[in-house]
Amino acid sequence: MFTGIITDLGTITAMDPGANFRVQIQTKYDTSKIPLGASISCNGVCLTNIETGSDWFAAQISEETRAKTTAGAWAVGSKLNLERALALGDELGGHLVLGHVDGVARVKLIETIQDSTVITITPPAELLPLIAPKGSVCLDGVSLTVNAAVLETFTITLVPHTLSCTNFQNLHLGSLLNIEVDMIARYLARIVSART
Repeated sequence: MFTGIITDLGTITAMDPGANFRVQIQTKYDTSKIPLGASISCNGVCLTNIETGSDWFAAQISEETRAKTTAGAWAVGSKLNLERALALGDELGGHLVLGHVDGVARVKLIETIQDSTVITITPPAELLPLIAPKGSVCLDGVSLTVNAAVLETFTITLVPHTLSCTNFQNLHLGSLLNIEVDMIARYLARIVSART
């Protein structure tokens, strides 16, 4: 379980695309305090720590995850938004995030309005009914508030702090983002569909 508040910007330093697709991610976290088996959100994907070094941790990425998220396009040098798992008593600054990505969204438009950046996103069509104005959405692991949801798109606003602390500073038209809809919306949709 995560909150969508990014606490480090990691860098992939090594990849082994063999049968157990392994990535090594450089981090500023104190890796001596990351136990084996710990969950870490990497661009919104919940991965399991399998090994640590002085300034890195490693994880394996399943074929399913690579196919359903942006992880299939990660490469050495890729910057990843990182968040350690939520612990009891931690501040819940964003919203409850599972790290279970629902799909991949695309950046359609980027606008600068005063000091903020407004981004128009095109999500997978099946997720549109689960995205509501003033509701929460998680993009590449970042908890964000939906400004508006119109037709086939929705918009979010990034303040300068979010841009400077995440890999969103590298966004461009056509960028792909992991998207996780609000878990309440997900379960409500499941309940409604089961009754019809």
